Amino acid sequence: MRLAIVVPCYNEEGVLTNSARQLNEMLCHLAEKGKISENSFILFVNDGSKDKTWELIEKLYRGDRHIFGLNLASNRGHQNALLAGLMTVKDICDAAVSIDADLQDDVACIEDMVDTFAQGFDIVYGIRSSRKNDTFFKRSTALTFYRLMTWLGAHSIYNHADYRLMSRRALQSLSEYPERNLFLRGIIPTIGYKTATIPYERKERLTGKSKYPLRKMVNFAIEGITSFSIKPIRLIFSMGFLILFITLIVAVYTMISFFLGYAVEGWTSLMLSFWFLGSVLLIAIGIIGEYIGKIYLEVKQRPRYNIETFLSHDHE
Repeated sequence: MRLAIVVPCYNEEGVLTNSARQLNEMLCHLAEKGKISENSFILFVNDGSKDKTWELIEKLYRGDRHIFGLNLASNRGHQNALLAGLMTVKDICDAAVSIDADLQDDVACIEDMVDTFAQGFDIVYGIRSSRKNDTFFKRSTALTFYRLMTWLGAHSIYNHADYRLMSRRALQSLSEYPERNLFLRGIIPTIGYKTATIPYERKERLTGKSKYPLRKMVNFAIEGITSFSIKPIRLIFSMGFLILFITLIVAVYTMISFFLGYAVEGWTSLMLSFWFLGSVLLIAIGIIGEYIGKIYLEVKQRPRYNIETFLSHDHE
């Protein structure tokens, strides 16, 4: 069984050498036990880094036959970089594990994933067993995100990021999803096949900073919700009927007050009504615009990424 470990990288020169060492040790450990073949490898995907990440990948490639490298022509974002790596290895491996370069996800779980794969599971998800190392704000927003995704009808795996193992046939199925608006955490559960989960404890990042600050996390959440559910548009439709119902009640009250001579011009209520309706309209336009924008991107059918260089030891 040939295993590929796909590692998307963006400005990771501070952790790359250590990450390569730990992952290589895991490959050798599994090969010695006979669980994977000797020609298993690690593919580092450089997502248009601005530091020396690609130079380090080239150096690692020249010094170790287990290290492969993929250099994208420009920065395309974490999800596209990860997909590029998975699509590159789908025909040359039996299973692929995806993991972030900072190795906050426990490398030891790879062996558990390989064992579970050997039992006949096509997709094995790494699941965080707790969020005790996160701040209260991050724990709360993460919980809200997963609950909101479920409520809106978009299936996702709770406390799962992009640490997973996928079989060759699962990767082949993933290649048949043509959408440009990528949210792999939502797409992969729709593939089906037999799945399992492996719990692990997430570690602290050794160096550098998270590539997902609050702004990116919010954008990621919006991407996930609008890519897998039309419920927000249905909520706007329902809100329209609710406002219409309230308007009819207010209209009846106004007419009765007028005929009874109680009508008094109310500046406060008028202004509040204007602000409320204005906010609802802007939110509605924004949500509809988000969906229209996604349709626009999908219709153009532009490439999700372009590969500049692929370093492989297979043909040496």
